[in-house]
Amino acid sequence: MKLFVDTGNLKEVETLAQLGILDGVTTNPSLLAKEGGDYRQILKQICQTVKGPVSAEVVATDAAGMVREGRDLAAIDEHIIIKVPFTKEGLKACRTLTSDGHRVNVTLIFSPTQAWLAAKVGAAYVSPFVGRLDDVGTTGMHLVREIVDIFDNADFATEVLVASVRNPIHVVEAARMGADVVTAPAAVIEQCFRHPLTDIGLERFLKDWEKAQAARV
Repeated sequence: MKLFVDTGNLKEVETLAQLGILDGVTTNPSLLAKEGGDYRQILKQICQTVKGPVSAEVVATDAAGMVREGRDLAAIDEHIIIKVPFTKEGLKACRTLTSDGHRVNVTLIFSPTQAWLAAKVGAAYVSPFVGRLDDVGTTGMHLVREIVDIFDNADFATEVLVASVRNPIHVVEAARMGADVVTAPAAVIEQCFRHPLTDIGLERFLKDWEKAQAARV
């Protein structure tokens, strides 16, 4: 399973890329707005850093506008993935952009039928939002399992990109279910590194080493 970070912050991307664990990045207008400055320049820098798929989202709501914005975003860098929302207009735009040879991430997926329809028009990725489903009292990861099953049966090339990830449990469950990608905020990825027994074990090893060295003096 590939790991993307969900951020518009270049420093977060650089930090994770240096570790060798990062495969791509997802952004959205809200994340880029937090950074200020020229969003095109930010996206270009992120692409040059990660050298992997970087989702950049349109803000238009009509198909023609999405296509126009999508082509403009794709011109920023070869690594850009055009992100469009799941709507009828979004599907129209996805089909056109895909026909042009662009890769499209259909986002705001909340049902298996939405994912299925997006795959039928050639989406490179579908993004089920698991955390937001959890927020309204349903089990978001159940949606991921359904989508993976459907795509396996239909032999779609579309990748399942698990989004709206809130904790490492979501990451583990996505991997076990066979999702292709998980995208998580940097804070959640940081949690994946941590375990109290690792810290305790390291501290104990260092203390034992210090005692052994002191005994030699």
